[in-house]
Amino acid sequence: MSKTLVVGASGTVGSELVRLLGARGHDVVRTTHRTPTLAAQVQVDLATRQGLEAAFEGVDRAFLLSPPGFANQDELLVPLIDEARRRALKKVVLMSAMGANADPAAPLRKAELALENSGLAWNIIRPNWFMQNFHTFWLQGIREHGAIFLPVGRARGSFIDARDIAAVAAELLSRADLDGCDFDLTGPEALDHHEVAAILSRETGRVIGFEDITPEAMLEGLLGAQVPRAYAEFLVLILGFFKAGYAERTTDAVQAILGRAPGRFAQYAKDHRANWRV
Repeated sequence: MSKTLVVGASGTVGSELVRLLGARGHDVVRTTHRTPTLAAQVQVDLATRQGLEAAFEGVDRAFLLSPPGFANQDELLVPLIDEARRRALKKVVLMSAMGANADPAAPLRKAELALENSGLAWNIIRPNWFMQNFHTFWLQGIREHGAIFLPVGRARGSFIDARDIAAVAAELLSRADLDGCDFDLTGPEALDHHEVAAILSRETGRVIGFEDITPEAMLEGLLGAQVPRAYAEFLVLILGFFKAGYAERTTDAVQAILGRAPGRFAQYAKDHRANWRV
């Protein structure tokens, strides 16, 4: 039985990955930044590296990601990769982000390169923007004002269901024939936010719209929500890439790895419609 470490185990992707790995027979070790309440949990502070060695004890595989809120992702991820190398893990899957490999100086690309050069068996997955953002990060505007507020204009995004990301990660952690490969993960279609709003309206019975705001207004809103400035500026930056069209591309990676098409936005909206109802 594989003993697999899942960093970010309580997050959107990590919680589903834990479930899928358990169903496959993996013994899963889950990191948490809080005091552990379960035997399978280990407390880790990625910013200070506290608990890092304990998390890898007896582990032979690992899924790594950088939690939201940090713009210096390499400073959090590279120590994890170094510990995986020290322990000679059999497999590491790193979740990065689509487009991260466009700039060698980008923090996420630095982490990717550290893994690629580690000598370990690895995969890198780069998902596009999550569908789940609409019932987490963008939820307040939809619930309180009936609108999605983002500085992205009519640009389209091939949003991906986080459940598909987790399914891909579980598959890659359980097989070796795709070792050494990286994959850009997208949904099957590219939608603009007016189309997204129309789907949410249909599923909820509410009138939900989209309002294109300025980057400055987005930054002000993030800072007002107590998002750290460095991370808020990072989010505004990558939303600018979205507006420039870099999130529109679709790939066949989910189909190639899982043998099925990725989920469509309409199905995601149906499954989560209770979140947007007042």
